[in-house]
Amino acid sequence: MIINVKNMHNTQINSLKLLHNGKVRDIFELDENTMLMVTSDRISAFDVILPNMIVGKGALLNQISLFWFNKFKNIIPNHITTFPLKTVLTADELAHIDGRYMICKKLKALPVEAIVRGYLIGSGWSDYQATGQVCGIDLPDGLEQASKLPKTLFTPSTKAAVGDHDENIPFDEVVKLIGKDMATQVKNAAIKLFEAASSYADERGIIIADTKFEFGTDENGVLHIMDEALTPDSSRFWEKETYQVGTSPKSFDKQIIRDYLSTLNWDKQNPGPVLPDKVINGTLAKYQEVIDRLQQT
Repeated sequence: MIINVKNMHNTQINSLKLLHNGKVRDIFELDENTMLMVTSDRISAFDVILPNMIVGKGALLNQISLFWFNKFKNIIPNHITTFPLKTVLTADELAHIDGRYMICKKLKALPVEAIVRGYLIGSGWSDYQATGQVCGIDLPDGLEQASKLPKTLFTPSTKAAVGDHDENIPFDEVVKLIGKDMATQVKNAAIKLFEAASSYADERGIIIADTKFEFGTDENGVLHIMDEALTPDSSRFWEKETYQVGTSPKSFDKQIIRDYLSTLNWDKQNPGPVLPDKVINGTLAKYQEVIDRLQQT
């Protein structure tokens, strides 16, 4: 269920130092080793924060990430930790962020987005039609839109600042940025997480077409997964029952928003267009269905 349906575009916390305003998440300092990450109801699409919001979305996104972090904690460490919030926040502030927050270790964020693809869709499909490749990786001839890829692909990108656009980079560039050993760890961890999550979701009627992970290292250089994990904001989730190659499958993610925006004469730059209620309500319902299905035993 949705934990906190209160409207939250901006996080109202005055008791803590604000470290970062992201597209969706706001990060505050708890102490030298710990942060508070709050998931707002802001909407981003094509790396642009849109004017309106989806009330309750932040709580759902937070719930989904916590689900995956807990499920795969034996595959790779994550950033979740503990802190006595009641000692630093007021009662009103605690109520304001109820259900929307994670208490996180401070990690050194790696400067790459770890994108993993299992199906040919979106920019990958466009790339394949033009070049026969996805992000420089050769693929067989004759694949169609939404085809399952012959193998899981790791297609990293740069980590853009708010308002900028991520850019695909080859694996060799990742090696230059973070070193061969860490680049290999990131690639292997991202693929392993994606394939484990895909298998789990498939049993519950969800195909995970692609996703984006973020990673960081602790003071000992140990790789951790961080930020969010396998949410409708960072992934494409399709309905397995109606999936069909050669089409754009029914989705459980913010593809509804992308599809609507693609009908507009918008250059994908700020300011973004206002979304109609039908698109907002439809997106929230899909997010809710994702967590309901994932939590099926």
